[in-house]
Amino acid sequence: MEQIGRNIYYENAYSGVTLGGLILPHGTIFIDAPLRAEEGRAWRSALQGLGGSANRLLINLDAHPDRTLGARVMECTIIAHQKTAQVFRSRPSVFKGQSADSGSEWETYDEAVGTRWAVPDITFTQSVALHWGPPDIYLENHPGPTPGAIWVAIPAEKILFVGDAVLSDQPPFLANANIPDWLVSLEVLSKEYPDYTIISGRGGPVPSDAVRLQRQHLSLIQKNLDKIARRDIPPEATEAIIPTLLAELQYPRSQEEQYAQRLRHGLSQYFTRHYRPADNSNNQPE
Repeated sequence: MEQIGRNIYYENAYSGVTLGGLILPHGTIFIDAPLRAEEGRAWRSALQGLGGSANRLLINLDAHPDRTLGARVMECTIIAHQKTAQVFRSRPSVFKGQSADSGSEWETYDEAVGTRWAVPDITFTQSVALHWGPPDIYLENHPGPTPGAIWVAIPAEKILFVGDAVLSDQPPFLANANIPDWLVSLEVLSKEYPDYTIISGRGGPVPSDAVRLQRQHLSLIQKNLDKIARRDIPPEATEAIIPTLLAELQYPRSQEEQYAQRLRHGLSQYFTRHYRPADNSNNQPE
């Protein structure tokens, strides 16, 4: 656990995603949940040991299983964007391991299948302020990785949790993404939060240059998909651009197959959804 502001922490040690924790006068706020149940209980206890309150709130930055499968263990009220809540309503009440081979962290956790979802209790459409402090906390919708993706801004401390909007040296999750929206959100990030500490949902703090690199990487994906779309070929043909995309990133070789599979799955899903929608008319976002 690392402290990045007054009673504001992030944690990279647990399975799933990078977590946030805020210990405020009115209670404890969790940003995302560990994937594994035992780690969720450990995270809850860790913040309790730092003075955390029994009054707790969990923020889901989006609906990805890596950050939401462990939500029930946190035993608290959950807040998320309205479009994130809609995803939960379209899912079975028990996780059945859908979208396998997506290059996600949950695929390394056998016990994930059979987990009961915790549906958000509170939703919003554009933004909401939490006056549990000081400091005040602001939740804002910034679509791109998913329609319901949100950021958590703490202006008084100049800290911003951005979820999967910025990933440092790993490929993005594309299956439910919208690249043009994502590029707009990154433009907002560059212009409106230039001096903030940016916490990625997969890796923790990232330098401001990571935002520029993320924009370049997404633009490269868009350019390659546009080229493929001009030809009458199946979505699986997008696999041909994976080596080019991975060459843009620096990552441990041990992650190569996982990251290649993440792109293989995401590119095919994205291409079908955005370039061949007639072939995807019966599918719903997940």
